Amino acid sequence: MGVEWLIPDWPAPAAVRALSTFRGGGVSTGRYASLNLGDHVGDDPERVAENRRRLRVAARLPGEPAWLRQVHGVSIADLDGPASGEAGAAPAADGSVTRQRGRVCAILTADCLPILLAADSGRAVGAAHAGWRGLAAGVVEAAVRSLGEPPDSILAWLGPAIGPRRFEIGPEVREALLKGDPGAGDWFERGSGDRYLASLPGLARRRLERLGIGRIYDAGECTHELGNRYFSHRRDGETGRQASLVWRYMKTC
Repeated sequence: MGVEWLIPDWPAPAAVRALSTFRGGGVSTGRYASLNLGDHVGDDPERVAENRRRLRVAARLPGEPAWLRQVHGVSIADLDGPASGEAGAAPAADGSVTRQRGRVCAILTADCLPILLAADSGRAVGAAHAGWRGLAAGVVEAAVRSLGEPPDSILAWLGPAIGPRRFEIGPEVREALLKGDPGAGDWFERGSGDRYLASLPGLARRRLERLGIGRIYDAGECTHELGNRYFSHRRDGETGRQASLVWRYMKTC
């Protein structure tokens, strides 16, 4: 089986390309089988490098994706700016933006929500990693701000993530999420005891809408429930990572 992926169902301009990988088609084994793209989860680095090479070739990417060292924060890397940190080191950030053709924004997930952004002009694209900590801290707002486009000109795609039937949280997490958005109570349901079920896509959608973004599209796929397609940390513990990518198309002729 070769490398396969989900193509976002959104009306992005022709200059924009995007995809979200499935877990098959790679060389990793065991709990990382098989297209693990995360180099921070304990997998063999050579196998991760080969998986990334396979993705690059199969998807005909214009270059190596800008892999990030995701820390559940709100920093957004500007891929067009001067390099920061040690040479060759992935920046500590939970999102990236670019206006340059051929630079690939990349987010790694295994239950958290990947959010892809594109200006309807095709001039700018971005991606954000939105787990509950990032949502509560404001990563959605930071990514939209960094894109530098009017909100009503931005399209957003919510990629595969843990679904609301599987994302159980405690009251302290609910409180943290409501602190920055007190009106988001509709996206929580009572679970057993003091637990709640929360919708990461719903919470992200609400934050995007509050920023003035009305065109929001949702993959509608639960990483926890679709074990044949996706890695899931909540389901499996130590496991691999899939990637969601967006870039501006670079013509070769």
